[in-house]
Amino acid sequence: MDWGNVTAEDLIDALREVDWSSPPRPLSEFFSRFTLPKSSSKWNSRLKCNLYYYRTNYFIMMVLIMGLGFLRRPLAIVAALLTALSIAFMNDSFAGTFSEKVMRTVRQFSPHLAAKMRPPLTPGIRGRPSAKRAIYICGRPRWFFVMIFSFVSFTLWYVSCGLLTVLWALAIGLLATILHASFRTPNLKARLNTFREEFRAVWRNYSEL
Repeated sequence: MDWGNVTAEDLIDALREVDWSSPPRPLSEFFSRFTLPKSSSKWNSRLKCNLYYYRTNYFIMMVLIMGLGFLRRPLAIVAALLTALSIAFMNDSFAGTFSEKVMRTVRQFSPHLAAKMRPPLTPGIRGRPSAKRAIYICGRPRWFFVMIFSFVSFTLWYVSCGLLTVLWALAIGLLATILHASFRTPNLKARLNTFREEFRAVWRNYSEL
């Protein structure tokens, strides 16, 4: 995989499509070996590679940094969780898994209500490549829940007066992520096969359209 040919838009789309349920990489690997990139092109490829491969580790690190900044602000902690959830809803795999678990729980108590929460059917046309399917959460379009959670989290940020705190936490978290992704040497022998096949599985869907 030549990461130099992968654009930032491609990387964002891949992170949105890929399954985030995989466990984080071991700390012994995450903090294993750091070196300076030899050139700007090497740095560009390394940054994209590490951002994709250590995505779960970076997400957990961001949550922990934000959590440490909100120990004395309970409302800010709730706001941070809602913000993280609204961002996670942008990932197709997470949104689908979340919707299935909620539907399964509701079905145990009220099958009639669960039937109403089913997403609408969108049949495709035979012989034509179908467009990228819309993602629904509990029968509603994904953007509906993203907007609701974003509005509630912004309100809690304003009430808790923690907006400045979250900006500093985000800045520190992003800086730590970029520094680690820039200097962490990719361990190709340990993860090349599984990592390459995982990324190709995501983009195989695009090539079939």
